[in-house]
Order: sequence, then structure tokens, then C-alpha cells
Amino acid sequence: MTPSQRAVVARLGTTQTLAWASSYYLPALLAAPLSAELGLPATSVFGAFTLALVISALVGPRAGRAIDELGGRRVLLVTNVLFALGLASLGLVQSEWQLWAAWALIGVAMGSGLYDAAFATVVRLYPASARNAITGITLVAGFASTVGWPLTTWWIETLGWRGTCLTWAALHVLLGLPLHAWLPRTAVETAAEEADQRPQLREVSAAPRQVPRWMGMAMAAVFAITWFTSTAMAAHLPTLLQAQGLSAAAALGVAMLVGPAQVAGRLLEFGFLRHVHPLLSARLAAATHPLGVVGFMAFGPAAAWLFAGLHGTGNGILTIAKGTLPLVVFGAAGYGQRQGWLTAPARITQAAAPVLFGLAVTQWASGALWLTAGLGVLALLMLQAMAAHLPR
Repeated sequence: MTPSQRAVVARLGTTQTLAWASSYYLPALLAAPLSAELGLPATSVFGAFTLALVISALVGPRAGRAIDELGGRRVLLVTNVLFALGLASLGLVQSEWQLWAAWALIGVAMGSGLYDAAFATVVRLYPASARNAITGITLVAGFASTVGWPLTTWWIETLGWRGTCLTWAALHVLLGLPLHAWLPRTAVETAAEEADQRPQLREVSAAPRQVPRWMGMAMAAVFAITWFTSTAMAAHLPTLLQAQGLSAAAALGVAMLVGPAQVAGRLLEFGFLRHVHPLLSARLAAATHPLGVVGFMAFGPAAAWLFAGLHGTGNGILTIAKGTLPLVVFGAAGYGQRQGWLTAPARITQAAAPVLFGLAVTQWASGALWLTAGLGVLALLMLQAMAAHLPR
């Protein structure tokens, strides 16, 4: 990466950390004190969060199109304002309908300000060399929970949950807005120029290809499956580990391995796997969860760490593949809007995953892992079919 590209990656990685920490990772710690003060069941808080995820799926394609036409800088500046307004509203709620309205506004910000928007921004700025930039952003923002959860806990203890929401809102104004304002206003490189200079990137920078329609549908299905599995594991992994015989403390310790494993997967993508086609790295990553399940179910608690490591590593690589695969298969033109449509089903399955997989866990206990393993094999088969129809 050039110095200017590294600066863009650092800014977007920082703002993505802020955005994820103040939205996706907020309900887990905010639900208890908020519901206690307002006299609402915790299910209302998570229901409002689910609404935010659904709204983000609907907003994504329009936000992506706006980035294609106007550039990411303008759109991301607006999302900082939306995040600030939504979080400030959340900190001031007095009734249930206000809670749902605040999360609906945050959902609009999530649909136009999380990974898809950041990926579309760097693709518009660096259409040929965006793969490294996408990887760099996910490396930095991969620590969103590591940074966000301790800060949220500390602020709830010192400022209360309302003060916590207002503090996150202030950070979007004081930190997010300046960092996005410093982004380049226009494309830094053109796809044609960069492809001439770096022939090995010609495949990545080619403008829109005519590929079978089913490939787009298959890619959307792969993203939906992987996000379903990722969210299901985030919500239920400690319970699953205990159902297989681990103690509560051991289950928590093993579950904590997923985060570092995700970062390790992204480092692997940034190092060795960046020299191979994204479709190959995506297939390798899709196979990790099913392999981990087979090992865990065959060898029991002794293989729990292997399962967590494989799942986390694959999930980290697939997060990057979600940004790089559409770029390689379809080209840079219209990337933002296309990305919004491709990931919309994933946002829906992500919203439904905790409830649906929770029902599976209730019915089958640790046997519910065979469900996600089967879905992982299905995703792998679809990626294999795509590889068979793409030019080598």
C-alpha cells in the first residue's frame, strides 16, 4: 500500500471500530440496565436491535449506490450524523416506542456506515488495489469488541447507560466526522492505469463482467449462510460448549479464542492468501467451520479449542471475502450498490440467527452444530460451482 492508502485505511479502520462498537456490540451490555430502568423486558431491547438490522439491509443498496455516484466521503459524513442522532435519542428514551424509533435511526446509520460502505469507499478510491485496503480495514476494526465492550462497561459504571449512549454519540461528532472529512474527495487511481502498472491485478480491476445471474444469487446465499453461522456462534457458543461437557469457565475461555482467531485469519489473508484468488481463500475459509464441527463432535471437549480456532479463522477470512469476491467477479463499476444487494439477505439471516439457532439448540443441544456444518458445506459447494464457471 502507498502512504496515502495506508492513511485512508487507518482512518476507515478507526471509524469502523467506532461504528461497530457503538451499534452492533452495544445491546449485549446495554440491555440489562436499560430494560431495568424503563421497566421493559430485555427482549424488547433485542427486538429493537433486530429491527435495526432489518432496516440496515433495506438501506444498504441505496447507500451503496450513493457511494458509487457521490463517493464515500459524503455518505460516511452523513452516517456519523445519523449515528450521533440515533445514539443521543437512545440515551434520552423514556418509553418503548422511543426505544424502537432510536434503534430504527441507528439501523439507517448501520446500513450506510458499516463494512459495506467502507469497502465501497476504498473500491471507488482504489479500484485496482482495493483488496489490500479492505483487508487492512478489517484488521483494524477486528478489535471493535475488544475496544468497545470494555469502554461501554466502564462508562455504564461511571456515567450510567444514558451517559454511555451520549458519549458514543459525541465520539461520532468529535472523532468520526473529522476522520471522514479527511478522506480523499475523488478517486486516487483509475482501474485502467493501475492495471497497466500492475498486470497481476488486471482481473481485479476489470470493469463489469457479464457473468451468469445465478452467480450473484449464489454469492448472496454464501454471505447469508456465513453471517448466519457467525451470529449464531456469537450468541450461543458458550452454551454449545457446555452442552458438549465443558464447564462454564472452560466454555468461556474457549469462546474467547474466536476473536484472536479471526484476527489471525485476517493476518493470513493479508500475508499469504493475498497472492491467491479470493475465491480460493473463500473456499478454504468456508471449509473451516464444518471441519471444526466434525473434530469437536468426534473428540469432544478435548477438541473444543480446535473448533473455536477453525471457526474464528474462517470467519475472519470470510469477512474480507465478502468485500473482495464481488470486486473480482463483477468488477469495480457499480460496486457499492451491488454490494448492498448481495449482503441484504445476510443482514436478514444475521437478524434471525440468534432466535432460529436458539430453537435448534433447545431441540438438539450440541447436535445443532450439524446444522451450521451442513450449511457450511452448502456454501463450499456453491463457491466451488462459481470457481468452475469463472475463467482461470
